[in-house]
Amino acid sequence: MVSMKAAPSPGVLALNGQPLSLEQISQVAGGSIDAAIAPAARQRVEAAQAVVERIVASNETAYGINTGFGKLSDVRIGAGDLQQLQRNLVRSHACGLGEPLDEPEVRAMLLLRGNVLAKGLSGVRYAVIELLVGLLNRRVHPVIPAKGSVGASGDLAPLAHLALVLIGEGEVFFEGTRMPAMAALTKAGLTPLVLEAKEGLALLNGTQAMAAVGGLAVLRAVRVNRLFDLAGAMALEALRGTPVAFDERIHQARPHPGQMEAAEHLRTLLRDSEIRESHLVNDPRVQDAYCLRCMPQVHGAARGALQHVREIIEIETGSATDNPLIFCGNEPETGEILSGGNFHGAPLGMALDYAAIAVTDLMSISERRIDRLINPDCNEGLPAFLAQRPGLSSGLMIAHVAAAALLNEAKVLAHPASVDSIPTSGGKEDHVSMGMTAALKLKQIVENAEKVLAIELMTAAQGLEYRHPLKAATEIERARQFVRTLVPRLDEDRVIAGDIERLAKGIRDGDFDSWSA
Repeated sequence: MVSMKAAPSPGVLALNGQPLSLEQISQVAGGSIDAAIAPAARQRVEAAQAVVERIVASNETAYGINTGFGKLSDVRIGAGDLQQLQRNLVRSHACGLGEPLDEPEVRAMLLLRGNVLAKGLSGVRYAVIELLVGLLNRRVHPVIPAKGSVGASGDLAPLAHLALVLIGEGEVFFEGTRMPAMAALTKAGLTPLVLEAKEGLALLNGTQAMAAVGGLAVLRAVRVNRLFDLAGAMALEALRGTPVAFDERIHQARPHPGQMEAAEHLRTLLRDSEIRESHLVNDPRVQDAYCLRCMPQVHGAARGALQHVREIIEIETGSATDNPLIFCGNEPETGEILSGGNFHGAPLGMALDYAAIAVTDLMSISERRIDRLINPDCNEGLPAFLAQRPGLSSGLMIAHVAAAALLNEAKVLAHPASVDSIPTSGGKEDHVSMGMTAALKLKQIVENAEKVLAIELMTAAQGLEYRHPLKAATEIERARQFVRTLVPRLDEDRVIAGDIERLAKGIRDGDFDSWSA
């Protein structure tokens, strides 16, 4: 926990190797708060670093301190070459490819790497953590290509590109410009490091790339999950469906927490509906289609899945994930160096694959509701494709087609990355997690889900307007009016790609968060 002697200000997150919430990570990633090292961390960090110094001075053999790496761990390195060993490690592993990670993802990586080193189990100097925090607070953002990690000894390639900047090499984004790292460090008043024994390895071993990319994607997925309740409730009202299936007694009979939460949210959204009152009497329908009736079960199952994934990632944010680890308390002379496998990304890879499946299923049930809203065979008397003059106008026909295309892509991406393993490093690293692949494809699925959600909100709002003068439930009517502040009603055909993107941006920016519960 953070030392009570130096509690952080509201605008600063103190790093002490503790688990961080996804919201805290998002705040730092978005630049709304800075980071600092908690005073309590320094003694632990320096004690572990003293163990490394003792090993070097005594000429004992310890993996990663005075040996080669991976398959080359049997090669002993002389004391005069230890700095070059760490420098070579960083340079050789900076083999990332593709487009750079987004700025918030890079900031999250810097935050997480600094926090886990602050646990004091890695053997780095305090100055290494200070520079990581300095990069974060001075907005010096390493250029980190997204691809190239198999998530085995951690995210080696992405973290190597981060580590390059600490030694004044590689590239960064600074003050809106991509430039050599050394130039940016000079402008920002930061001094690069000469890495000492163990420090390059401590910077590269870890799951901070997949945790950063995946964690931020999961937080977006949580928002989308809850807003699908809103879109689904709007669709239910537009289709003159019944909220009976959301009765509390039904869900107490099957008390999965997520299901109960989703049902309660739907009940809250659907209170005081004129549309519902208008068809309470003489309604020949017994029950609605599954995409309406089973929203608590499907949306709730996704809530449960994402909650589980959140817990996994938040544990990881305060976990030591490099190798070897140094255990000494505050007594360097009795410290032990233990080799293990905490860098393996299996916990995150599997969890992120689970999240991908959950979000894809949310898109699937949403697509079915969009179809019911526009399909004249099942849209409860609404005009075909919600067009004012069907035939002359196509209305929202192709918006549904776009949703189907986005869903198809998500279904392909939802195939789990974590079931694959390709041996690397001459067979030494013979089982890998593919956790970074899981994180990157989850990010893409969530982006697609935000657009499908936008399409359902736009379609449901159009459907509700054909029920006027009857009004929907109070919260649903308020949401419909807000949708109209972002996109106008479709009175005649126009290009709607921009409308969908604008709604998706509003979702991503939190504009709909008052309906998220």
